[in-house]
Amino acid sequence: MNFDQHRIDEMLQDSLTGFDLFVVDLSVSDAIRPKITVTLDSEQGLGIDECAKVSRRLAKRIDEAYGEDAAYSLEVTSPGADQPLTDPRQYTRHVGRTFSLKLADGTEKTGTLEAIEAEGLQLAEVIKEKSKTKTLPAALVPFASIAEARIVISFK
Repeated sequence: MNFDQHRIDEMLQDSLTGFDLFVVDLSVSDAIRPKITVTLDSEQGLGIDECAKVSRRLAKRIDEAYGEDAAYSLEVTSPGADQPLTDPRQYTRHVGRTFSLKLADGTEKTGTLEAIEAEGLQLAEVIKEKSKTKTLPAALVPFASIAEARIVISFK
């Protein structure tokens, strides 16, 4: 059976009613037993209970649309700590954390996320000079120039 990703997305949006969540990613595999993978997030973070509720709502809508005999697997999850941030709304709860940015022009920056603005983020970049590090004043990095943003995970 082929699942229409656009139709699944519409069902997913309906399933989010009443939650302060947004879709980070939706993929539908084209296998014998298709796998529907939904990645959700919110500005406050997201727990397993919200994932489970959305999963139940979405599964019910899929079963109604495609029939209860439709064979598929459904995974509703939140982004892992090692996943890049892809939506500007994801940055809000990470102010004060260290980020590694890859920019569209190929340059890389690492620094502390100081603030979020409508057009980008304020990053206090850390640079290495000889044998010591120096933190520059926070500067605006437009969202449009960010190719990839990851939280630097520290175990110190």
